Amino acid sequence: MSFDLLIKNGLVILNEGEVTTEVAVTDGKIVAIGENLGESKEVIDAKGLIVSPGMVDAHVHITDPGGGFRDFWEGYVTGTRSCAKGGVTSFMEMPLNQVPATVNKESLEIKFAAGEGKLMSDVGSFGGLVPYNLDGGIQELNDGGVAAYKAFMATCGDRTIEGDFMNVDDYSLYEGMKQIAKTGKVLAIHAENAGITDKLGEIAYQNGETTLKAYVETRPVFTEVEPIRRAILLAKETGCRIHICHVACPEGVDEVTKARQEGVDVTCETCTHYLYFETNELDSIGPIVKCSPPIRDKAVQNGLWEKVMTGEISFVTSDHSPCTPDLKDKENAFEAWGGIPGVQNNVDVLFDEGVQKRGMSLKKFAEMIATNPAERFGLNSKGSISIGKDADFVFISPNDSYVLKAEDLEYLNKISPYIGREIGAQVVKTVLRGQTIYSKETGVSEDAVGVFIKK
Repeated sequence: MSFDLLIKNGLVILNEGEVTTEVAVTDGKIVAIGENLGESKEVIDAKGLIVSPGMVDAHVHITDPGGGFRDFWEGYVTGTRSCAKGGVTSFMEMPLNQVPATVNKESLEIKFAAGEGKLMSDVGSFGGLVPYNLDGGIQELNDGGVAAYKAFMATCGDRTIEGDFMNVDDYSLYEGMKQIAKTGKVLAIHAENAGITDKLGEIAYQNGETTLKAYVETRPVFTEVEPIRRAILLAKETGCRIHICHVACPEGVDEVTKARQEGVDVTCETCTHYLYFETNELDSIGPIVKCSPPIRDKAVQNGLWEKVMTGEISFVTSDHSPCTPDLKDKENAFEAWGGIPGVQNNVDVLFDEGVQKRGMSLKKFAEMIATNPAERFGLNSKGSISIGKDADFVFISPNDSYVLKAEDLEYLNKISPYIGREIGAQVVKTVLRGQTIYSKETGVSEDAVGVFIKK
């Protein structure tokens, strides 16, 4: 039998664990796994490499279209090229910070049009839950093919920009959950107490605080835990499936675990930067590492790693949230944009920090970056190396250190808190549905072979 692509000699991460084997691909699908599979038009010799399912990053912001306000933050071209270079073969795109926000049929179609012919990786879509789309918008998004929904309990959006995203009040969250429950899809939630964090930030700013450390202190752990509890209570009342985004403290994870044990359909994620950076180094790095929830101290980081290892955290994401450099270049941390560009350094950093430094199994690694997010958001053709799935792979060179430089980045704005850091593994090839979209030797492909995944 002859295949389109044959991967040989690599240590392949399958659902049951890693094994040195061959993987055959035809028409973009995995069609055989085993020894001596036969002939192929193309052969990739993966000797010495880890062959993992391509990352499914469940939390990425692309600002395309920018609406004249955010045109130079991150478009589909640079955003998905960054994914290709970083081993991210598919991702879930957030319904903000593009203008207009993705909240109804019209704005969803505008988003799809903006990405036409530009995608280097496959893209699933979140639709927004906002106070102004409760009269039909939720259903329009479902009919249009969104894979899930997203709501902010923290303050967000710019009220001077027509069509920008907006956080929910308690009623909007409750009513939106009732409507989303009828679709059967998941509502992802940014859970921070808006009233308390906004006021604490205002007081600190008025008192002359300027540091990132002071910023972290205005968003204490309980301001995450309380809205997580509130969201879980509303999920119980409405029957809505929920997912808590970017949990930055183990106490928040505990609430999710407890609710799941009580039968609530709830999961949570954390982000690469919470597992890598800690509070005491933030001010030496600068506002590029500002985000919300904030990056907490080393003890919290260690607690999050424990939750990752036990599986209480379902998966790890980048929360890639880029902006222009001027919005980060502030002497006062409270005035800087909150968001970290990170999608290009998920796989290598997590492999180094998790597998190489902490002994995470390869099976757990693949579950964290691919299998679990694909399952949670119903991306049924993604997430694992198994027959019938899309042939999405990332090839990792272990124990292969490099220092990240700005010129290595595919982002529109080449800023990242990982610049200057030594990372102990490298992504050397990325394959999307059987087609190489990145190799270390030749760079990112110029063929935009990605598609929007519509559910």
